[in-house]
Amino acid sequence: MQGKKIIITGGPGTGKSSIIQLLEKKGFRCLPEVSREIILEAKEKGISQLFLEDPLLFSKMLLEKRIEQYHEAESCSQPYIFIDRGIPDVVAYLDYIESTHPPVFSDSCKNHIYDMIFLLPPWKEIYTCDNERYESFDQAVKIHTFLVNTYKDLGYEVVEVPHETLENRVHFILEKMEE
Repeated sequence: MQGKKIIITGGPGTGKSSIIQLLEKKGFRCLPEVSREIILEAKEKGISQLFLEDPLLFSKMLLEKRIEQYHEAESCSQPYIFIDRGIPDVVAYLDYIESTHPPVFSDSCKNHIYDMIFLLPPWKEIYTCDNERYESFDQAVKIHTFLVNTYKDLGYEVVEVPHETLENRVHFILEKMEE
């Protein structure tokens, strides 16, 4: 039996990683965000912001890793597998920066289908910048719009997770999965 692939997405600084970590503590299989891994690898090679310097290269690397995660999720026998961001996020970010991209990006979105999409809206009270997160809060709000539009354009029903405590947000997600 193949598990359901559940995406936890949202703009930067919305609490995705915290939710993934709590779901993992509760015994669910979770796959982490992979963009930070690419960013750190690039920094080790002397590239401070690969996405800003070569957005298409960064996005190709990210697409490959997200496809790998998708296949890892497909082989999971647990009933649910939570993934911190999905393949459509790559397209949403490219659209956000108004970058053209080859058809492989859109094709990958259409060829790798997720079961549920949970979207975390921008939340100014918890938003922080760090070494890998360089976007301002206003930019995070714009990215949110691109994420919503990308997932909806692909035919997904997007479930928005309310601003609540971490435990309540996870409870909301788990309840919605049972509906």
